[in-house]
Amino acid sequence: MYGTQSKRDLALELQAQVPFLRPSIHARRANITVKFQDLYGFTVEGNVDDVNVLNEVREKVREQGRVWWALEASKGANWYLQPQISSISEGIALKSSLKLSNFANAITLKKLIRKGIPPVLRPKVWFSLSGAAKKKSTVPESYYDDLIKAVEDKVTPATKQIDHDLPRTFPGHPWLDTPEGHAALRRVLVGYSFRDSDVGYCQGLNYVAALLLLVMKTEEDAFWMLAVLLENVLVSDCYTNNLSGCHVEQRVFKDLLVKQCPRIASHLEALEFDVSLVATEWFLCLFSKSLPSETTLRVWDVLFYEGAKVLFHVALAIFKMKEEELLLTHHVGDVINILQKTTHHLFDPDELLTVAFDKVGSMTTNAISKHRKKQEPAVMAELDQRLRRLNSLRVDDK
Repeated sequence: MYGTQSKRDLALELQAQVPFLRPSIHARRANITVKFQDLYGFTVEGNVDDVNVLNEVREKVREQGRVWWALEASKGANWYLQPQISSISEGIALKSSLKLSNFANAITLKKLIRKGIPPVLRPKVWFSLSGAAKKKSTVPESYYDDLIKAVEDKVTPATKQIDHDLPRTFPGHPWLDTPEGHAALRRVLVGYSFRDSDVGYCQGLNYVAALLLLVMKTEEDAFWMLAVLLENVLVSDCYTNNLSGCHVEQRVFKDLLVKQCPRIASHLEALEFDVSLVATEWFLCLFSKSLPSETTLRVWDVLFYEGAKVLFHVALAIFKMKEEELLLTHHVGDVINILQKTTHHLFDPDELLTVAFDKVGSMTTNAISKHRKKQEPAVMAELDQRLRRLNSLRVDDK
C-alpha cells in the first residue's frame, strides 16, 4: 500500500480534507506551467486555469462527500452494500425477492456513483460492489499469503517482464517508484500471473495494479480487485498472449464510433487513421496512463458498478468532446496530438462523464455483447493468419 501504515492514514486524512491548490503569486500573474501533486501523489503539470478547475472539482468532492454522509445517517451505515439487482443500468425487471426500498437504493446508488465516490469510501465501496469481497470469501483466508510465499522464488517469462516493467510504472511517484512500492506491485502482479496462467502478465496491467494499490487499503485487497476486474468486469481474453479480447474491443469501438459519431468516423477514415492507435492503450490501461488519476478513478467508480460498457462510453466521449477540432485535421499526427492533449488535461471528471452518459447515445451491455460476437470470428481469423505467417517465416529461417 501507499507507504507505511502512518503514511496511509495521513493520505486518507488528506483525501478527506481535499485541500485547495494554491499556485504562487508569480504563477497567478502569468499563464505559465505549474507543477503540483494530486491526491494520489502524482505530479501534475498544468496552467493556472487547470489549477482552478481542480479546486472546483475538489469542492464538488467535498459536497458529494456530505451527500454520502447524509445518506448514511438517514438510510443506515453501509446502506449501499445491501443486495442490488444484477444490473440496474440495464433496466432488468425487479426480482420478486427484492424489496422496493432496495430497488430505490440501487437507483440512488447508480446516480451517486456517477457523481463520484468520496475517496475515503472508495476502497470499501469498490471492494463490495465489484464482487471482489465475494470472490475473496470463496477461498481460505490465507489464500493470498500462501500464494505469495509459494511463488516467491519462481522465475517465468511473466516474472521477467514484470521485473522489467516495475521501474517504468509511474516513474517519479513518491511511493510507487520506491523499493517498497516496487516490491508491493511485484507481489500483486506475480501472484496474479500464477493464479491465472492464461493471462500470466500483460503490459498495461502494471499501471492498473499500481493505481489499485494506491486506492485500496491493503495489498491483498488490490490483488482481489485486479482478480475481479480481469475475471468478471472486463471481457475475457483481453490480456491473454494474443490479446484477442482487446482486438475484439477495438473493432467494437470502431463500430460504435461510426454509429455514435459518424462525422468523426468518416473524417478519420479519409485520413486513414486507425482509432486503435490511441484506443488500445485506453482499453488495456483502463485510461490510467492517459487521464489524470482523479479523473481515471471517477471512471473506475462507474466501471466497477456498471461494467465494461463504461470504457466505450468514455472513449466515445473523448472523441465527441473534440469533434470540431478533429474535423479540421489533415494529418494523423494532428489527431493524435489533439487526443493526447485532451486526455492529459481532463481534470474535470464531470465534464467527461456528462458527455459520456448524457451526450453519447445509450449502449446496453447486451448490445455491446452482440457487437463482440459479430467481430470475434474476424479477429480469430486474422490472428490465425498472423500465426501462420510467423510459423512460415520460422520454417524459412531454418
